[in-house]
Order: sequence, then C-alpha cells, then structure tokens
Amino acid sequence: MADAIDLPGASPSQKMSSKLLRQKAQEFLTSRKHANNLVDIISQWDESTLSCLLTIETIFVEVLRRGDMYLERTISLTISEPSPEARYIEWLRNCYEEVWEKILDSMEKYRPAVKQQALTTAIKLMAEEGRNPLEPIGNVGYYFPLHRLKPMLMKLLSPEEDNTNLISRFQEVTEYPDALYYTWKCLPSLTPKRQPHEIYIQNLLELIHKLSLPKEIEESKMSENKNLLCKPHQATKSFVWDQAGARRALNKVWACVMHWELTPQSHKKLLIVLLERVMPHLEKPVLLTDFLMDSLDADGPIGLLALQEIFHTKYKPRLFYLSDLFLSSTHLPEALVAAFAKRLARLTLVAPPEDILIILLFVGNLLLRHPGLKRLIDRPQGGETEQNNGAGDPFLMEERDPLSSNALLSSLWEIKALQWHIMPSIASTARFIREPLPSVEYDMASALERTGGHLFDSELKNKVKDIMLTFERPNSMMLPKGERLLQYWQLTTTMH
Repeated sequence: MADAIDLPGASPSQKMSSKLLRQKAQEFLTSRKHANNLVDIISQWDESTLSCLLTIETIFVEVLRRGDMYLERTISLTISEPSPEARYIEWLRNCYEEVWEKILDSMEKYRPAVKQQALTTAIKLMAEEGRNPLEPIGNVGYYFPLHRLKPMLMKLLSPEEDNTNLISRFQEVTEYPDALYYTWKCLPSLTPKRQPHEIYIQNLLELIHKLSLPKEIEESKMSENKNLLCKPHQATKSFVWDQAGARRALNKVWACVMHWELTPQSHKKLLIVLLERVMPHLEKPVLLTDFLMDSLDADGPIGLLALQEIFHTKYKPRLFYLSDLFLSSTHLPEALVAAFAKRLARLTLVAPPEDILIILLFVGNLLLRHPGLKRLIDRPQGGETEQNNGAGDPFLMEERDPLSSNALLSSLWEIKALQWHIMPSIASTARFIREPLPSVEYDMASALERTGGHLFDSELKNKVKDIMLTFERPNSMMLPKGERLLQYWQLTTTMH
C-alpha cells in the first residue's frame, strides 16, 4: 500500500489489452495490496481510452458504493502524522479527481464513440457520487454534485466543437427531475453576456431545445417523482422541484441570448427554440416585440418563424379584436386600409387554419366599410397575379409605410387561392370574394369565441341533460328482441 502512495506515476512499458485492464480492476477491488493497479490503468489512458473509460467506470462506481473514499472532516488541535487509512483515502480521492479531468478531456479530444462513452461514464459517476457523497452532507438528506455537472455542461457548450450528438445523449439524463432542475440552475452561470462564438450559440440553443420545463400545474408531479438520478439510499428529505427557480434560470439565460448578434442559421434556430420551449415561460414576453418585428423583415424562413411566434401568442384573439376595432372608422384613407387588407391576405398563406378564418372575416369587414376597396376584387389583372403565385404583384410586402406599399394597385389573389383550400370551412369562407358582400359586418367577437381554446371552453360549459344509450330497455342478460346476433346464438345452441 505504501508503494501505491509513494509511486503514483508508475506506468507499464507496453499497451494493455482490455482483458488485462479488467483483470487489474478486479484485483484492485479485491485487495488493497493491488492498489498500484489503479495507477497502471490510468497510465494507459492515451493508448486505450475507450477501454480505460469502461474500466475506470467499473472501479469507481464500486468504490463509491462501498464508501472507500468517504472522509469525515474533523478539526484537529494538534499536528500529527496521518494514519495509513487516511493516507490511502487521500490518495484514492486524488486519483478520482485525476480521472475526472481525463474523462472531461475525453469528451472533446477523441473520436465520437469515445466522447459518447466519456459522457456516459461521467454521468454514472456523478449519479453514484450523488447517492454516496464523499463527505457528510448534514441534515440536507438529498445531495446533487453540482461541481461535477457544471464542468460537464461546459464541455457540451464548447465554442469549438459541434456537440449535437453529445447533447442528444445528455437529454436522456434530463428525464430525471433532479438532473433537469440542476441543469437549468447551472446554465445562467455558463451563459456569457458578451458575444460568444457561433458554435457555442448553436450548442446552447440545441441544449435548451432538448431541455423541458414543466408547466406550473405539473410542479407537484415533478416533486412527487421518485425516479431520481441521485436518489440517496437513506434520506430524511427528498428532492423538491422549484418551478420558480427553474423559470428564473431560463429567463436569465434568455436575457443574455437576446442581446447577441445572430447569423441566419442561429437566428432560425433561436426562433424555433423560442416557440417550442421558451415562450410559455418568459416573465415579460412583451420584450420580444422588437426582436420579432425585426425578424419579420428577414429573408427566407426566419420571417415565417417570427410570424408563427406572433400567431401563437396567448393574446392573439385580443390582437385581432382590437385591430378590427381600430380599423372600424370609415374616414380612414383607402390606401391605408387597402395596405392592411393586402397584408392580412398575404398572412393567410402561412397562418394556422383557425387564424385564416378570422383573417377572412376581418378582410370582409374592411371591404364592407370601404366600398372603394372592391377594386381589389374586380381588378382584371388579379387572375394573372394569382396564376403567377404573386410573382407580378405590385404590392410591396417589405414596405414599412402603408401608403407607399402599392396596395391599391394589387388584388386579393391570396383569398381567391384559398377557395381551393384543403379544409372545407376555409374554402367556403373564402368564396365571399366572388359573391355579393353581405349587408352587415361579420361579428368578430363571436367568431373569436368559436376558434381554438374558446371553442373547447364553450363546449365544456354546455350542460347535457340526457344521453341515450339504448333504444330498448334490457330485461335480462339476453340480447334485445330482434337482435340478429341472438338468432345466430339460438341456431348454434339448437345444433349442439
């Protein structure tokens, strides 16, 4: 044992096979007289990294379970020579820390298979250390080794390597509530306020996209979930999910992200993550207004994604209602109203089906209030514009000044195209463009109540008095009179 402590740098002269590494690991776990085997195994790291990872995982998972590295911290008033047991524990802990450094380095230096195994080994050791801490944890009862998780996340958020595959592997761990929560808690300290490298941005957005954050109503379920990554064998207190803390962490991260300069690729990825993961949990989503409006001016899919964000906001019905109210005056310039009608018509090409219906009614109301806008329906060149998919449309969608958008020179070819929409409700509603307009405006308020969540809520409020289940009251276990199956049953019994 003394040799193992005094000669930590000893190394063999040739490469060991996987079988020999496993044999040395078994000998080390069996008897302390083979303590030097651990030094031999670590020295093989660069020559047999994958085999060393598997061997080290086997060794230290068992060492942690047995508590061989557990150390009581005591204050001694006298200076004395440490005992052989204390020297061994200290040496073993030093080897453990050295191994952790090598594991983290292996997550970025070697081929993909080695990186995946390094991450797997790190996760298993972290989980075992959480179940069997190296030092007393007092009355906490539950312990999560954050000092292991944070360096792992730093490797995943590399500014030099695209770690999409590693992040996908890490996502499996976040199925555990404690691993998910502490990942969120670590992220703010790993998110720089200054402009980071492009690869770092991609890795961070990919990680956030893979992380879930439950809704407020699911908070209790997360705390009740006993399937924890670092579930202690005996604990006086269990893990408690802190929804407010996780949400604050997300908002801190996003506050930094929104100030970065983005490439088109990162911009597109950010909008996807914002829609699918972040938006429901933002404390002040109104602060995204400028960002989303600027995104609408971007070319390609970025503008469409930004538009999708606007359509998915919970204030969308109010947006439609107030827009219809503000444009209700008949004294507005026709060129201004035509620009709104034309822009709304263009949005129907990318909006969700339920929003298309509302927009069609909205445009119909604008045509009723301003009869002069009928030229957008009757314009002769409207058919040509429709056939060309808008290629010859004089309307300038990117023009910020409505009066300079050439809306009066265009036509509502977009609404004409919707007459062949795959959904019958949209196709029939769009046919108002070729029929005489009604004499009264469409009721936007009632239309909004018939869409989306309003429709579901209204159905729940309906009270059903009687539900008819059968036409004939059964008198016995036999089938009702005249039932065809009963005839066959009688025939079968007669034959037998």
